[in-house]
Order: sequence, then C-alpha cells, then structure tokens
Amino acid sequence: MRITIIAALLAASPAFADPVNIRPDMMSVTVETANGPVEIKRIQDNENHISGDWAKTSRPCPNFCIQPMVPAPGVTPIGELELMQFLQDPNVVVIDGRVKPDFDGGAIPGAVNVPYTEAADRLGELGCEPDFEGFDCSGEDVKSVALYCNGPWCGQSPTAARRMIEAGYPAEKIHYYRGGMQAWRMLGLTVTGE
Repeated sequence: MRITIIAALLAASPAFADPVNIRPDMMSVTVETANGPVEIKRIQDNENHISGDWAKTSRPCPNFCIQPMVPAPGVTPIGELELMQFLQDPNVVVIDGRVKPDFDGGAIPGAVNVPYTEAADRLGELGCEPDFEGFDCSGEDVKSVALYCNGPWCGQSPTAARRMIEAGYPAEKIHYYRGGMQAWRMLGLTVTGE
C-alpha cells in the first residue's frame, strides 16, 4: 500500500527529475548582454512542450517558404552550439534579423536587433567604412556575424545576408542559424522576456 502511494505521488509531480543539459558536460552558458549577464540553459521540466505560434508547422508559402541551409554563396550554416560560442565571442555579433515587434516578443539573449530591412545600411556598426558604392568591409576591424530569424520558413535573415553581401560585406564573415527562434524554443533554451 505504502509503495503504491509513493508511486502515485511521484507520477503526479512535475518531471524535474532528470537534468536537461545543453551537452553532457554543459548545463548552461552565460552571455553578456546590454542588460548584464544572462544564463542560457534549457527548461528543466522533462514534460515541457512548445505551444502557440512556435508549435505551428504549416505556414503558407509564399511568404513562409522553407529556406535553404546556405542563403547565399560563402555563408556558413551553424547550429545552436556554434551560436552559443559566438554569443561569448567579442569578435562576433549575433544579429536577430526580424522586425522589431518580433524581437521584442522574445529573442536569443545577447542578440542585437537589426531588422532585415536595415541590414545593408548598418554595416558601419560592424566595422565597415562607407564608400560611394556601399561599404568597404576589407579592414581588420570588421566583425563576423551570425544571423537568425523565426525559423526554417522565415526569409528575413536570409534576405539580410544577401543584402549585406550586395552592399559589400564579405559572405565568409556571415554565419546563418537557420533553426532560428522556432528551433531555439523547441530545445527549451532561454529567451529574453520570459
């Protein structure tokens, strides 16, 4: 009888028993943000599910067509672990290419919002120098970037990458996190404003 009661209590409690690490040897990553350090970790509830807009799988194409892994020649695709490394690297700027209302609704901690419509005009913030035909991005102080947006069906950061390249930014300095906010949330990783 006693064992049955204990088993029933354990079954009714939240599933926090098993740790949800990022990797076997990594529980969290701390990144510096404009508002101070933020710890990125996964939600520890083993029964957590994504819901709402982030759980939606089918969006009409166009506009929400599946994006290529490489949005322009020379751009390097990355995953979550590489993005976390970039968030800790002062020589890399992680750019959220979404429009401001989407960014304000929750973003990857440490990311800077540069809406895709502004990306080609803001290369000076990355170390490029303005010139008559766009920007000169050949200097040693030009930072690398990692771009992301809403997910594999979102064209905002791929558009930003192509526009940046057209304005003079070197494609080999651009990294693309195609999974975006949908994959980030699916993995239960920390999001600003939550």
